[in-house]
Amino acid sequence: MGKSKNPKDIVISESLSEDASDIGVLCRNSIDLIRYARGLAARQVNIIQLMTYYTLGKWIVDVEQGGKKRAGYGKRIIENLSERLNTEFEKGFSESNLKNARQFYLSYEDRISQTVFDQFAIQKSQTVFGELEKNPPFTLPWSHYLQLMRIKDDNERSFYEIEATSGNWSIRTLQRQYNSSYYERLALSRDKDGVKALAVEGNQITKPTDIIKQPTVLEFLGLEEKDKYVESDLETAIINKLQKFIMEMGKGYLFEARQRRFTFGEDNYYCDLVFYNRILRCYVLIDLKVDKLTHQDLGQMQMYVNYYDRYIKTDDENPTIGILLCREKNDALVEITLPKDANIYASEYKLYLPDKKLLQQKLKEWLAEEEEGE
Repeated sequence: MGKSKNPKDIVISESLSEDASDIGVLCRNSIDLIRYARGLAARQVNIIQLMTYYTLGKWIVDVEQGGKKRAGYGKRIIENLSERLNTEFEKGFSESNLKNARQFYLSYEDRISQTVFDQFAIQKSQTVFGELEKNPPFTLPWSHYLQLMRIKDDNERSFYEIEATSGNWSIRTLQRQYNSSYYERLALSRDKDGVKALAVEGNQITKPTDIIKQPTVLEFLGLEEKDKYVESDLETAIINKLQKFIMEMGKGYLFEARQRRFTFGEDNYYCDLVFYNRILRCYVLIDLKVDKLTHQDLGQMQMYVNYYDRYIKTDDENPTIGILLCREKNDALVEITLPKDANIYASEYKLYLPDKKLLQQKLKEWLAEEEEGE
């Protein structure tokens, strides 16, 4: 028989347990508080920085417009202001920074009301920060706006700001999405009203066509266009860079399986990639084709979609979507092969960043055709 426990030992043990529990709660609460405080401080520092640059930009523009109209006048304003500010504050106000502040104001001059501007820049009121925290006029760090200001088209700039905010994009992600012509590729998959909505709402996923891009860009896979590779190589590269692939495909994707087997009698078929889109609440089946798309490819995908709709999806889920990522497609072939109500889409993939100017011109021409057709 083991020794009986001393009542004092029990009291001491319980006391230590209670102390550990109290300390654990203290630690968790302290960590939560510090994270909250740091996040709050970062947001306030960011909005103060942005409001400061906005104000400097506005004042520079006001002096330029009220000054003498001669060559070099605006340049001298920025040179003189930079020299005075750096003398006062040692660094941080180079000519390039002040030029960026000027461009920031010109890009977003309607973003700040005159009342809020006066409270911040003229009255220097502390109460304005409550309003700025409640209704922030800017939602991204300064580094992001330096990228956004380079975008000349107002609608495209607005789209990237909305998407970067909602997706919590890093600056590198924003740069990649812009360089890959994310906006143009989405716009070319929509009608005219859908293009307008992108600038106001961002990429809202409400129907299957909202997740289709023309083309899909897979430059991050590291495969060269000239290399000879088979579909298994492409699939393996995607699995190895799955996070980036999901980001390229869009919002709401959850990965489920690769090489999903379908068996009919003695015949086996395999769908390359299976995802679930939680926003659309449906399965998304993806097949990869390294050659030109054929009607047999389309028919096979139709079979996969039918199988999922009949045997996998539940009654409260939406119809399955099939996407064929192919090196080359013929739109006429796709249209004549598939029923009009087919939930199947073909998208060419590119292993390099597309020519942005070419896509912009294509979008411009397509919108002009839409206008003529009305």
